[in-house]
Amino acid sequence: MELSVYNIEGKDTGRKVTLDESIFGIEPNDHAIYLDVKQYMANNRQGTHKSKERSEIAGSTRKLGRQKGGGGARPGDIKSPVRVGGGRIFGPVPRDYSFKLNKKVKQLARKSALSYKVQENALVIVEDFTFEAPKTKNYTDMLKNLKSDNKKSLLVLANQNKNVYLSARNVEKADVATISELSTYRILDAKCLLLTENAVAGLQAIFNA
Repeated sequence: MELSVYNIEGKDTGRKVTLDESIFGIEPNDHAIYLDVKQYMANNRQGTHKSKERSEIAGSTRKLGRQKGGGGARPGDIKSPVRVGGGRIFGPVPRDYSFKLNKKVKQLARKSALSYKVQENALVIVEDFTFEAPKTKNYTDMLKNLKSDNKKSLLVLANQNKNVYLSARNVEKADVATISELSTYRILDAKCLLLTENAVAGLQAIFNA
């Protein structure tokens, strides 16, 4: 599978990049994607929630009425969960939501997400570039030239580039990542995926290692 390489002016450079079918052309596995996205979102949860159960509420344990003969349910103390101001039944407690996922499942999920982007024609290959200084206008002009300015976009670089990152930081719906930071969630979250030539080569090297 071959895709044309564009420069930051949005013009076709005449070069082609060959995409590895085993990475960008597989049959997407929706369940692997679901598990990887679920893990990503679970790892981002703080899990610091807490509510008081009946034993933790300050108050008397005096029985509020006689056991029998009152005409209603058996009355307990003021901390009973069925009373106003009582404890909560099985409330949330602080916990860690993260869970283990096999490396090969995560790898399959990333390949599936990349394959979806190719199927949706939402993948654009950009020639390697840099900015001389951080300038937001440079980045917005590039997105406009590549017809990605009104979409949520993700630019994937082979290595950290401070000027490109700072130029994109203040642009709404724009995100920049290196290949080592790339996750299934971020790929799927973007409506347009921009890959530099070196990023394609780097991804193929990582997946085929």
